[in-house]
Amino acid sequence: MLDVLLTDQEKELKYRIRKAIKTIPPSMLRKMDNEEIQYPTDFIKKLANQNLLGVRFPIEFGGLGLNWVAESAVIEEVGALGPALGCLYSLPSIVGEAINRFGTQEQKKKYLQEILKGNLYSAEALTEPRGGSDFFGATCTAIKQGDSFLLNGQKRFVVGAEGADIFLVYAKTDLTASDPRNSISTFLVEKKLGVETKHVYGLMGSRGGGTGRLVFDNIEVPQENLIGKLNAGGDIFNQMMIPERMTSAAGAIGAARAGLQVAGKYSTRRKAFGRPIGKFQAVSFKIAESLTLLDAASSLVYTTSRAIDNNSGLTNCFP
Repeated sequence: MLDVLLTDQEKELKYRIRKAIKTIPPSMLRKMDNEEIQYPTDFIKKLANQNLLGVRFPIEFGGLGLNWVAESAVIEEVGALGPALGCLYSLPSIVGEAINRFGTQEQKKKYLQEILKGNLYSAEALTEPRGGSDFFGATCTAIKQGDSFLLNGQKRFVVGAEGADIFLVYAKTDLTASDPRNSISTFLVEKKLGVETKHVYGLMGSRGGGTGRLVFDNIEVPQENLIGKLNAGGDIFNQMMIPERMTSAAGAIGAARAGLQVAGKYSTRRKAFGRPIGKFQAVSFKIAESLTLLDAASSLVYTTSRAIDNNSGLTNCFP
């Protein structure tokens, strides 16, 4: 809404993605809502082909080398299509954050580059059946065996699970650690290793996003798929809260903007007592208040994005 907060380059990118998503057929959105489509990979592939994934990742790996403000502007536009597509579009950013910040050059070439090309579809496996916000209480385990880790446990409410080729998974690797913050590691787990996916249905707002439950039964994860240091998953998780929260916030701005546009149009078409309902103060005041709140929320998202870009104490929110 507040394009005054964007540079010319950021505006150009925002209008470019707006043009791209206008080609998305409404029928696809209806089929997603009816759960006839789960994880529309064609949507991600189409944007990847236009080099519209990985806005802030290095150009050498297929990104655009821009910043958080640019990414927030793009995700706002995608968010106008609804939370499911907004979340799916954000997954390369979320999973890519861990690989780009903590991964090896080999991991970046093998995984990040292919994700941004649209050749690999990714998802983040964080929440567990008996632990939502209690991240460090995770019960998934990855026990070292030779040159591999033996992964066991479950994750649930994993957006994109049904279409993903690779999962970013947090698991306990030190079962005796006195401090749970030093007991978790982060892995890239390929679905073809034997990961079982189970459908989670009827989630309001995210239908069609391929949300599922993952079951790991003695999955052998190669040692080279460990991201960062052993037992340092807490540091990665803390950094990951930036893309988790920023992509959610920017997507919500887009969804709110779309809803307000629908409400505004309706108020000019729906008539009561011989005139459009938008002419009544009770309705017009609500629309005006919504516009005010939306502008305030947009300002918060974009100024926070700029603060992250300027390294204003926000690169790690949880020291």
